[in-house]
Amino acid sequence: MLDHIPALVRVLFVFFGMLFAIRKGVSLGHAFFAGSVTLGFLFGLGPVDVATSVFRSFTHAKTLSLAAVVSLILVLSHSLEAVGQMQRLLANFQGLVRTPRVNLVVFPSLIGLLPMPGGAIFSAPMVKALGRSFRFTGDQLSYINYWFRHIWEYWWPLYPGVLLTTTLASLNLWVFVLALFPMTVVALAAGYLPLSFAQHGEDTSDSHKSAIHHTRPSLWPFLRELTPIAMVIVGGLGLGLVFSMTLSPSVTITKELGLIVALGASILWVWHTGRLDAAKRWQILKRRQLWDMFYMVGTILVFKGILDDAHAVQAISSELLAMKIPILPITVILPFLVGMVVGITIAFVGTTFPILISLVHSFGESHAVLSYMMLALVSGFVGVLLSPMHLCLLLSNEYFGTHLMKVLRLVARPCAVLMGCSIVYFFLLRHLL
Repeated sequence: MLDHIPALVRVLFVFFGMLFAIRKGVSLGHAFFAGSVTLGFLFGLGPVDVATSVFRSFTHAKTLSLAAVVSLILVLSHSLEAVGQMQRLLANFQGLVRTPRVNLVVFPSLIGLLPMPGGAIFSAPMVKALGRSFRFTGDQLSYINYWFRHIWEYWWPLYPGVLLTTTLASLNLWVFVLALFPMTVVALAAGYLPLSFAQHGEDTSDSHKSAIHHTRPSLWPFLRELTPIAMVIVGGLGLGLVFSMTLSPSVTITKELGLIVALGASILWVWHTGRLDAAKRWQILKRRQLWDMFYMVGTILVFKGILDDAHAVQAISSELLAMKIPILPITVILPFLVGMVVGITIAFVGTTFPILISLVHSFGESHAVLSYMMLALVSGFVGVLLSPMHLCLLLSNEYFGTHLMKVLRLVARPCAVLMGCSIVYFFLLRHLL
């Protein structure tokens, strides 16, 4: 009935409808679910077909295992927060490195290892204290706290956006991690560009010297506080390999099973060593945010399932080929716009990647899926970093008493470098793979 309307127009209608709903405060899960159902109807699926597709996608092993992994990461994050482990991690790091300009970066970076909404606020006091030695302004301190807290999100396997990308694109998680790691190196180097340490010399007062020249503390307390995170990364990788070698080839979720077991063990370790009583454990497990995340991951994969069952992307691909629109600019622009509008990584991954992945295959670029996903993830995350909706940016600015546009001007320069390097890296990866 709606075949006379171009497929691209119908998908964009659903796409912008979801963005509008999210901006109006509708939860990501509800927005994805409503968008999925609407998409199915617009492409001629009947109520029974839509219901069947939704049920099949939501109960698929990949969906349930990924939702479990993401939810357990949240449980671990809340548990570490409840026992004060991240604060102890930062406290035990003090004095290990005597170079303040390194410490300025390390404190927000350590917090960035653990995904948590508004996590930049944890490292802000340390950055403020260290920043005094360089006489940085509030704008610069907010920038340091914000930028370096987000240098891992391109590949760190505890981030939901990374897990969702590899699941949607059927990519090996650890291959993806290795391929995206260079972007963290670029982000780290580019992050220093707006900061002139030469113009902000170190404080040479006696009080500052005495604060630096003390006995270096033991490394062990710091490493001990890192144990839960190390358990997840090392245990998840090791168990994933063991499961892949021992379980039947028909089991397609060996990677997720390894992470689920490792996360469960890490959570129990934190609860035990942190002496978290039953009441506090239950308080963590019953948080609505936990179940909202499970539901949201499920609805993102439902959206992908409807796209496949309705043959929407095949129709779009035919139209783009007819119009001779290349896929590369779409890969850059679409995630960037959504990232900037919404300010949440998992939102741009969930809305744009199912479409982009199918387009990559339709354009005969299946061999270069990893390259396109790298470019799309970096582009989308640059949009997230520049988004005025980003919670970490808002909290950091509030703490340091600065204004949004002043900090965004500092963020823009390394973002441009990051985007340029990702495009160069895209062609290099595409050539090598």
